[in-house]
Amino acid sequence: MRKVVSNTTPLIALADIGQLELLHKLYGEIYIPEAVLNEIKTEPAKTAVMSSSWIKVKTIENTEDKKLFRAKLHVGEVEVMILAEEMKADLLIMDDNAAKKTAKFLGMTVTGTLGVLIKAKREGYIEAIKPAMEALIADGLFISEQVWNYVLEEAGE
Repeated sequence: MRKVVSNTTPLIALADIGQLELLHKLYGEIYIPEAVLNEIKTEPAKTAVMSSSWIKVKTIENTEDKKLFRAKLHVGEVEVMILAEEMKADLLIMDDNAAKKTAKFLGMTVTGTLGVLIKAKREGYIEAIKPAMEALIADGLFISEQVWNYVLEEAGE
């Protein structure tokens, strides 16, 4: 099974629209660092996330790296990248553009919430992406028109 590390936003976004289980179906276990767990505790979706036995919390070992990134990224994003590096993760799930660029620069494979939905549609776990994207927008996630159109095209909708 692939090693997958997630940041906070994708977990909360998917939980808020009732699609958190897609992560388990697509990837099996999901790993999160302690900083992500702490961020989830402050969100309304915490019950769904905290009760998912397939979401595993891991402590990062290299705390020095955290100091290097903190200037430009949130601590959760930094810990996600450090944990991914330590675990030699196959995939990171995160939505913040600056964090994604940093992770890609470091040679990591990255997807976001919408990428998860595209994969879920391709693998037959959901019938359509558009209702999920509408729910994400209603929940407060910004999706530009350009991204909206790209995702629908990728999903064949």
